[in-house]
Amino acid sequence: MRTFAPLVAGNDPLMSFSSLVHDDSMHSEPMISPPIRALLVDDEPVARQVLRDELETFEDVEIVGEAADGEEALAQVGALKPDLLLLDLQMPGMSGFDVILRLPSTGPVPAVVIVTAYDEHAIRAFEAGALDYLLKPVSRERLEKALERARAMQGRAAERADALARLGDIAAAPAAAKTRKVVGRLGEEYYLLALDDIFAFQAEREIVWIVTAKQRYLATQALRHIDARLRGTSFQRVHRNALVNVNHVRKMTPLTSQRWLLTLSNGQEFVVSKRQAGAVRQMLQW
Repeated sequence: MRTFAPLVAGNDPLMSFSSLVHDDSMHSEPMISPPIRALLVDDEPVARQVLRDELETFEDVEIVGEAADGEEALAQVGALKPDLLLLDLQMPGMSGFDVILRLPSTGPVPAVVIVTAYDEHAIRAFEAGALDYLLKPVSRERLEKALERARAMQGRAAERADALARLGDIAAAPAAAKTRKVVGRLGEEYYLLALDDIFAFQAEREIVWIVTAKQRYLATQALRHIDARLRGTSFQRVHRNALVNVNHVRKMTPLTSQRWLLTLSNGQEFVVSKRQAGAVRQMLQW
């Protein structure tokens, strides 16, 4: 009795069933993270070149630009929108801290790595919110660690904005408190808001609104944390659910002997609790 080998179309040898099943795993490719787009800021050309040479050995780092002073750095940040800013603090004219204070308050903000020859400045900045700090001369090991932190911060816009705002606080320490910035969210974007532009912080259950003349933003911190951070500024707690910028108070109306109605310059009204009435009167020098 003759036997016949099974055939498939085209007289090709029969393939196994498993080989005919489409296997997505054979065609899937590992997810590749976008490169870290870095901007180098240092007034010393040799220092920039040394840092560039080291960074170019990392495949996931793209150097998008260099700046030799603060003005050029701000222009490059606005035009290139880097993910990472390697910033020298000691520069003639505009220092690194001055650059931090003047970074754009809208759009994506970079993570900041401080580069300096003075460890006291570096540690102070790192504790305040810098992603990392590098002491000159920069070692390969420390640079690798800084880049690891930068990779971890990719796509975390809110944390980067918060860190930059904290850096702005210490950069503004010798200056007036009005130079501080607060992070506010509008849709999917995060904005750095100047305190002078903020009328009030208002809590609604778990949400805290930042009230400005024309817009409301979502705060990234609880009201009690905002209150603690703004001690010594023009912001006064008027109720357990509200902080008001007294510079924007336009009218105080007595409701009772111990309760007041505050009207802000944008027309918004806040009732001052009995507990806070004395502090508000003192702050307004009534």
